Amino acid sequence: MTSSLATMAYIGATILFILSLGGLSNPETARRGNLFGMVGMAIAVLATVLGPRVTAAGIPYIVGALVVGGAIGLIAAKKVQMTQMPELVALMHSLVGLAACLVGFASYVDTSTVFATPAEKAIHEMEIYIGILIGAITFSGSLIAFGKLSGRIGGKPLLLPARHWLNLIGLLVVIWFGRAFLNAHDIQSGMTPLLVMTVIALLFGIHMVMAIGGADMPVVVSMLNSYSGWAAAATGFMLSNDLLIVVGALVGSSGAILSYIMCRAMNRNFISVIAGGFGGGAPTPKAAAGAAAVPQGEVTPVSATETAELLREAKNVIIVPGYGMAVAQAQHTVFEITKLLREKGVNVRFGIHPVAGRMPGHMNVLLAEAKVPYDIVLEMDEINEDFPDTDVTMVIGANDIVNPAAQDDPTSPIAGMPVLEVWKARTSIVMKRSMASGYAGVDNPLFYKDNNRMLFGDAKKMLDEVLAALRG
Repeated sequence: MTSSLATMAYIGATILFILSLGGLSNPETARRGNLFGMVGMAIAVLATVLGPRVTAAGIPYIVGALVVGGAIGLIAAKKVQMTQMPELVALMHSLVGLAACLVGFASYVDTSTVFATPAEKAIHEMEIYIGILIGAITFSGSLIAFGKLSGRIGGKPLLLPARHWLNLIGLLVVIWFGRAFLNAHDIQSGMTPLLVMTVIALLFGIHMVMAIGGADMPVVVSMLNSYSGWAAAATGFMLSNDLLIVVGALVGSSGAILSYIMCRAMNRNFISVIAGGFGGGAPTPKAAAGAAAVPQGEVTPVSATETAELLREAKNVIIVPGYGMAVAQAQHTVFEITKLLREKGVNVRFGIHPVAGRMPGHMNVLLAEAKVPYDIVLEMDEINEDFPDTDVTMVIGANDIVNPAAQDDPTSPIAGMPVLEVWKARTSIVMKRSMASGYAGVDNPLFYKDNNRMLFGDAKKMLDEVLAALRG
């Protein structure tokens, strides 16, 4: 393949990637967006392998790597459950960061590259240094995120004493060794500062994500998505590959925008997320005397049979899914209940909070897998004003995103966070295993409201009982 033909193929792949992002912005066009992305990636890989920069002797090694990597990806796609998608995404981000680090070191030790001027050599080395820095942070940070999302690491933030000073000192050391790296006269003398920076970057990635609480994990996933994009762009600069630069910039910028949207949905700013501490998993102490008190009282339990009766008599029902639904893998039973109610003339819709679950769009993916129609799955802003006219709201495994303390208690850690106002319905039913607090570690006054009922137990088991009662 000639250089001109490879360039044309790259342009076509870039257009397909842009169309892919556009398609993924809406559930109804997501399949088409995925298809555009796959076709674009296939064109990009073929254009690179068959392009002028790859010799015939290297093709067997590349094909072998593609076969091994493709087999691993195929096995993972078949074995990983939809409920495990957040941790899979985090693991994929870590691989992008690792690739950036490996490419950076390979580019540095490559003696075949000839530079026309010292300035060109300095620019190339700066690309290597920054690329490895971003890649190492992405790699270690994504591994910690994978551990937190999969439950291997607790969601409670690790807040070291003077952690911000530690981060600042680490940054200054990275800058200092960056200067030493650029002034190195040979590969051997430059390798030491490069290795020191890599270790610091790996530690920073660990420290950064460990300090972030479970409630902020949706933001972390989108943030690491952005980091992986910038790591890919840095790799493109190191390899002088225009397509990698463009695609990396697309992923990095879209991830940054998504992180901003997630922060707005939680009434948080990005700096406060990075600073950590939200979502510790431990209950927050009660407000001091004179401050707004958290309502306490008796909860009203309800059985599956009584829940079915309330749903049967309702005309308008809104279902609010949360991570508890994902853990119980109850989305298919939810769809069966929805289908049965709609056949009986009940208007059933779903209310989705932007940060429900462990990653952006987590609930949408699960509901789409269960064949729930797209047109009845609505975002928070689209459905919030309809709760006063709703007969029954069912909250399945959600907590913080339906907490009225966000509006009523200015001392609450989630004060100001936009929430789904489920308590405004005639009757709300909350499905939980226990009275444990959510990711933010705060009590939920919703549980004690007069019009609220608590359906305790495993979501899948209880929903199966509700479905059986409805059919009976």
